[in-house]
Amino acid sequence: MASSGSMEDLTAALESSCSTQTAASAENGPGISKKAAQKAAKKAERLQNRQAAAATAATAKEEDDPLGHNYGDLPLEDVQSKGISGRIWTKVSELDAALKERNVLIRGRAQSARGKGKIAFLIVREQGYTVQCVATVSESVSKGLVKYVTGLSKESIVDVEGVVSKPDVEIASTTQQVVEIQVRKVYCVSKAASVLPLNLEDAARSERDLEKAEKEGVQYVRVGQDTRLNNRVLDLRTPANQAIFRIQSYVSMLFRQYLLSEDFVEIHTPKLMAGASEGGSAVFKLDYKGQSACLAQSPQLHKQMAICADFGRVFEIGPVFRAEDSFTHRHLCEFTGLDLEMEIKEHYFEVLDLLGELFVSIFDGLNAKCKKELQAINQQYPFEPLQYLRKTLLLTFPEGVQMLKDAGVEVDPFGDLNTESERRLGQLVKEKYNTDFYVLHRYPLAVRPFYTMPAVDDNRYSNSFDVFIRGEEIISGAQRVHDPDLLVKRAGDCGIDVKTLTAYIDSFRWGTVPHGGAGVGLERVVMLFCALNNIRKSSLFPRDPQRLAP
Repeated sequence: MASSGSMEDLTAALESSCSTQTAASAENGPGISKKAAQKAAKKAERLQNRQAAAATAATAKEEDDPLGHNYGDLPLEDVQSKGISGRIWTKVSELDAALKERNVLIRGRAQSARGKGKIAFLIVREQGYTVQCVATVSESVSKGLVKYVTGLSKESIVDVEGVVSKPDVEIASTTQQVVEIQVRKVYCVSKAASVLPLNLEDAARSERDLEKAEKEGVQYVRVGQDTRLNNRVLDLRTPANQAIFRIQSYVSMLFRQYLLSEDFVEIHTPKLMAGASEGGSAVFKLDYKGQSACLAQSPQLHKQMAICADFGRVFEIGPVFRAEDSFTHRHLCEFTGLDLEMEIKEHYFEVLDLLGELFVSIFDGLNAKCKKELQAINQQYPFEPLQYLRKTLLLTFPEGVQMLKDAGVEVDPFGDLNTESERRLGQLVKEKYNTDFYVLHRYPLAVRPFYTMPAVDDNRYSNSFDVFIRGEEIISGAQRVHDPDLLVKRAGDCGIDVKTLTAYIDSFRWGTVPHGGAGVGLERVVMLFCALNNIRKSSLFPRDPQRLAP
């Protein structure tokens, strides 16, 4: 229907007007006067009352409606595994012109519901996909149904049955633009509260639109990070977040598939440790049946022990815990580690070659299989696609230091690079080699963990490496020390009590192959591939120094 789009646009504009003025909290933008804030609060209160009244109206049926059985709130017993009806459900994502004039049954969330008189429009969303559902008074649709649809509270779960039709004009406000559903039946399965802690339209608004509005003096509600994380379940419903965590799932899957194809064995190591696995004091300590213990900082020691046990090549996907007080955009106290360890025949470049091929395959897979997800993220958080070479660029640490020095950045040639230096080097590499993805290897030994193998020609350096995306580190790895005497010395030099590592060190006394490996931060990979500005956007329920809930 040509008229349906215009009615929807009008009512959407009215809602948008209310949304732009609801900015009573400081988080919603600076420069709001006290009088304006009071006015906005009163408007918000009136809107809340209207929503509550509409929700109450939605629960009541017209007593004399002969078609009252076609709509209403489903009683709990009807969704309590009462029986199997054999009905066929259609996903919103599958609705297209091929289903025209077909009767379909969908389930999703009431993203918006509005109408007037004899017509109502309901936008139903299922996992980021949306479709417009139109209820028009007719012989099979009563005024009661239209009234019921109009009163549905946002985010309620609804079942809609109707006929697929093709509107005269494509519907720009939904993902399924070439079809809509002519409603015959609608039932509320689970009712959402009439007032929610955040508005999904605000939470999903594009950064580009927000910046444009600010330049034009228009005040949209900007949902802050704490509000999002405090109400994470709601925030995760936005199209961008739905896409982010589907991409994260793909990264894990592609990582696993590639390594299995290269004869790796997936293992699962303990997360309760007698002592630190990385050195330093950044561990979460706990009591383990009267013994002192801590949460594992990485699976490092046990994946090396698996190599000692002749598994040859191993990998793990699991949680990693770091008790660091790092209040940055890229650090978490708990994250998901993608770890691998493998035998080395001659040179640690064997590990680097595998890592380069692994991540090129992951990037290729994401670009090929996640086009819709990347588009959804780009819609809210605009970014440039990742640039990478078919053969991954390798630079030595001294070469990186020299590039920085030539650009006027002075760094300690035997120290580590700070975040600013890493970013600058990433820019220089991009300008010179046209890649966002590269490896920096042969780091100074003093800044690497105790189990890192020193370089054979200069023990000030090591056979270690970091891997970068867009100037930020995602992988740290090295050839490992497999000689027990050298391992004890290195541990002592790093201030680690070797008594807590007895089983680990003994495993090398029984003979083992030279080996190396790496640890990858899953959340960082997703954050940087999609050019997100904060790792909390790519962590489902983030844990940082100040957040332990939800």
